[in-house]
Amino acid sequence: MKGLLLSGGEGTRLRPITHTGPKQLIPIANKPVLQYAIEDMRAAGITEIGVVLGNKGGAAVQAYLGDGSDLGVEITYIKQGRPLGIAHAVGCAREFVGEDDFVVYLGDNILDQSLAGVVERFEQGEYAAGVLLHRVDNPEQFGVATLDDAGNVVKIVEKPDDPETDLVVVGIYLFSPAVFDAIERIEPSERGELEITDAFQVLIDDGCAIDAHRAEGWWKDTGRPEDIVAVNRLVLEDLEPSLAGTVADDAETMGRIDLQETATIESGATVRGPVSIAAGTVVGAGAYVGPYTSIGPDSTIRNAHVENSIVVGDSTITAEETFVDSLFGSGTTIESGETYRPEGYRLVVGENSILKL
Repeated sequence: MKGLLLSGGEGTRLRPITHTGPKQLIPIANKPVLQYAIEDMRAAGITEIGVVLGNKGGAAVQAYLGDGSDLGVEITYIKQGRPLGIAHAVGCAREFVGEDDFVVYLGDNILDQSLAGVVERFEQGEYAAGVLLHRVDNPEQFGVATLDDAGNVVKIVEKPDDPETDLVVVGIYLFSPAVFDAIERIEPSERGELEITDAFQVLIDDGCAIDAHRAEGWWKDTGRPEDIVAVNRLVLEDLEPSLAGTVADDAETMGRIDLQETATIESGATVRGPVSIAAGTVVGAGAYVGPYTSIGPDSTIRNAHVENSIVVGDSTITAEETFVDSLFGSGTTIESGETYRPEGYRLVVGENSILKL
């Protein structure tokens, strides 16, 4: 079985963060979102992976992943060009897939579940496609599945106004090559895209068997800033502590902390885990880094209170303020101005921004 990682979306819901970089490289616990997908596929025995690139951000994705050898996989890059929907992206991979079954993993999805059992069951059956299903409170924002009494998928509808169920299709699919003919038979939706849910429906209407699994644990589509912060929290729940960096004798640390090599917690700083601090970063005097925070490489935090937030990297935050539930893009500088506010701030800050608060 092969793997297909889609990383060509525009990331409009994550602007301004995605004005200057692809959403799939936004770090969760200091590891890009798409790396979790690759590691999931590799753990399921899938090492031949095609990465579908769009018009934007492709060079950055290629620069990070290379040929895949550092991650234990073999990567082939597939150019989608203008993003015309998930089904269009899948269709672009027909030559790469050939006659093999394959897993499609949306590059902005994270799943708290091994794919090994799902892949094994698909390979042992005679299925045209497979879906993972999850119950959500807002099904109208996803592809919604309807099951019959026997648990078979009988309908999948993309973002219905009046959902029949609260079971939605997780952004991880399994397909046989039959899906390519199904994609050729669908028409663009009202939003001008080829919807993968329509391709599923063609297979269902043709009488093909669709394997359905209930996703265990949590699942996140990291399409919005609040989703990024939320999944960072979930991942940090399982953080393995490691103090490879330097901690001053009179710095205050507690809880699980991943302090990478060359990172420093200086005198007068307080860090309360779970927290991930990347290489080259300094948490200096007066800083409080609270639980569920990830600070990317080569950053400096002084005087500020930062909690339940992500600092992507190459950033400097020295304002004597409190920041919670925030996402700071790469190259951000936040320093104190002439006026102060006692309240905490909640921010989404694009790359290379400078704020005076």
